[in-house]
Amino acid sequence: MYRSLALTIGLRYNRAKRNNRFISFISLTSMIGLILGVAVLILVLSVMNGFDRELRQRILGMVPHVMLQGYEPLLEWQQPARKLSRQNGIEAVAPYIHLQGMLTHTSHVQPVVLYGVDPVAEADVSILPQHMQYGMLNDLQAGEFGIVLGELVAHKLRATVGNKITLVLPEASLTIAGIMPRLKRFKVVGIFQVGAELDANLAIIHIADASKIKRLNGAVEGLRLKLTDLFNAPTVAAQAIAVLPDKYFTNDWTRSHGNLFQAIQLERRMLALLLLLIVAVAAFNIVSTLVMLVVDKQGDIAVLRALGATPATIMGIFIVQGCVIGLMGILVGSVVGIVLSLNITEWVAWLEQLFGFQVLSAEVYFISYFPAELRWENVLWIALISFSFCCLATLYPAWKASRVNPTEVLRYE
Repeated sequence: MYRSLALTIGLRYNRAKRNNRFISFISLTSMIGLILGVAVLILVLSVMNGFDRELRQRILGMVPHVMLQGYEPLLEWQQPARKLSRQNGIEAVAPYIHLQGMLTHTSHVQPVVLYGVDPVAEADVSILPQHMQYGMLNDLQAGEFGIVLGELVAHKLRATVGNKITLVLPEASLTIAGIMPRLKRFKVVGIFQVGAELDANLAIIHIADASKIKRLNGAVEGLRLKLTDLFNAPTVAAQAIAVLPDKYFTNDWTRSHGNLFQAIQLERRMLALLLLLIVAVAAFNIVSTLVMLVVDKQGDIAVLRALGATPATIMGIFIVQGCVIGLMGILVGSVVGIVLSLNITEWVAWLEQLFGFQVLSAEVYFISYFPAELRWENVLWIALISFSFCCLATLYPAWKASRVNPTEVLRYE
């Protein structure tokens, strides 16, 4: 009965028009603070989730999960590839050759990392074939010296499909004219765009052409492994070494890009903590609202006590009132945060187009657009934690209200 009475009076206080406008203002600011805190927390976590997703799908879709390399060039690589493909956790295996150099076209120069790949096998271990902007990966044919460029590489070189570009290798050749740098002409047969930093520094050639350039006589440098669970890369790499001879060594994405992933995880945790503190501050603003309300409603409290209301009932009234304020702020903030999270990518792209600037440049950041991924479990725990803060914030004012002495109050009424 008392619980019902506390709920009824608490809800009535929230609906009633207050004579004290300052209390109404404090109550409104508390609610607005909660709305902003919850909305921003949902939005920021969604953006960090988006960065995490893009790292997994785009960067780690292009970067080898595990690279198995021989101390010497591998001429018979098919047998270890078949052996590895039968191991648990390994989806596919493909050969590769790694090069570095400078690409030049007209008066433009761009340093790049080149990978010699088998176009057929590469489709099993990389997302590259799904992100070709012009041409196809299969346009790379052995002996034709074709090249596929990242979109930003092509833009910097002012090169398009069909153009001839020159590769300058970081080694020299001795000729009758003296020491000359090694050069090789390539024809651009495709351009890819994954929306990541790889667009600015990666180029792909056929593995047979790469073998000729590095004078490997048909051999390859190593094998690239695609894993079922990329987070098991160190374990799978150790297992791969165990089933092969000692002439191999491994490298995995946790060494090449693990710091980037760890940085995103750390930033997400720290931002969540900081924004939760903002939500906590907004929630505890309810304390000032309720304390002032208790002072304003001392007469009502005294009358209720005189009519037989217990201290627990009085506490319940103000707990209900504070929780309703908090619940309204959390619900509105959650809706605002969800709407922002679902549309932030399109809105940022629209603003970039409208004002002619780019928020994330692929030359600086590892992706070139603003990602977001809303996870409903994040919304749920944000709402629950925020509501817990609000409930805690009501306890002290409610306790003070329950300690009001009706005799002292009614004496001066």
